Amino acid sequence: MRKIVFVLPFLALVACGPRGGKGTAAAPVAAQAPAEIVRNVEVAVATARDVPQESAYSSTVLAYATNNIMPQQGGRIRKIRAEVGDYVQKGQILAEMDRLQLDQLALQVKNDEVEYARLKSLYEEGGVSQSDFETAELGYKLRKSNYDNLLENTILRSPITGYVTARNFDAGDMFAMTAPLFTVQQVVPVKLLVGISESEYAQVKKGDEVSLTVDALPGRTFKGRINRIYPTVNAATHTVSTEVVVPNGDRALRPGMYARVAVNFGTRRNIVLPDRAIVKQEGTGQRFVYILAEDSTVRFVPVGIGRHIGAEYEVISGLEEGSSVVVKGHSGLKDGSKVQVINN
Repeated sequence: MRKIVFVLPFLALVACGPRGGKGTAAAPVAAQAPAEIVRNVEVAVATARDVPQESAYSSTVLAYATNNIMPQQGGRIRKIRAEVGDYVQKGQILAEMDRLQLDQLALQVKNDEVEYARLKSLYEEGGVSQSDFETAELGYKLRKSNYDNLLENTILRSPITGYVTARNFDAGDMFAMTAPLFTVQQVVPVKLLVGISESEYAQVKKGDEVSLTVDALPGRTFKGRINRIYPTVNAATHTVSTEVVVPNGDRALRPGMYARVAVNFGTRRNIVLPDRAIVKQEGTGQRFVYILAEDSTVRFVPVGIGRHIGAEYEVISGLEEGSSVVVKGHSGLKDGSKVQVINN
């Protein structure tokens, strides 16, 4: 007889656990917190000093005086005595008009002068009445006044010392009073009109010294003074016009030059920091600094800044003198970050 044998598979359950602890579940392992990153920084001590309160404005050099020279009436131009670019002196002859009327009036004045002298002598001796003498005297003075006026408008002289900047007619032209014969501009001194901001208006006074530079003369600085302060504020620009006068003894400055004018309003004692210590907050324009705390962490502190002086900023609010401020190593810093100072 054949025997049939059934083999049943044996299922063994094996419990995993620590050695020596059958049937005991493994204890969970606690996750270790990552070590805090310590960033290397350089710091500077916030110190206070007297900061010059200087503001820069743009302006244009102007002639101190501009004269348009022309006779009171039309006539033919007889001679031209000056050209554009000539530096003429006050009283120098620039042009001569036709002299026919002047010469005729000169003869009449000469005749009146002789007659006046004769009547004066007779009047002193009692040979002429007072009314006759006074009539003759008045006629002589009136004709002499007319002669002087015609002379001034026939022989044209420069009323100021300066450069001839325009000549609109030639000798032989008939002057028809459509434009001046000459334009003369005084350049010793020169002046500038500077628009001082409304917020600084109260700090400006007549006689204050200013300095200026011009693009046409690199490397040179000129000194001037505020000569006049206009009494009103421009409602559109919120500035006050001031007239600055510059001596310009060497005539280097010329009308039309673009100028940058620095006006000093005195000094103010404030904290000054290297400009690399100031960080701009994205999206707001707010400036802030990182201050080193005693526990070697940094604090985020908003500050108000004033003037930019070379490689430094004036700090007008938010910071106390003596604070240690981060000047290098800002990348990755935030309020409370741990730092290590590596100043040399």
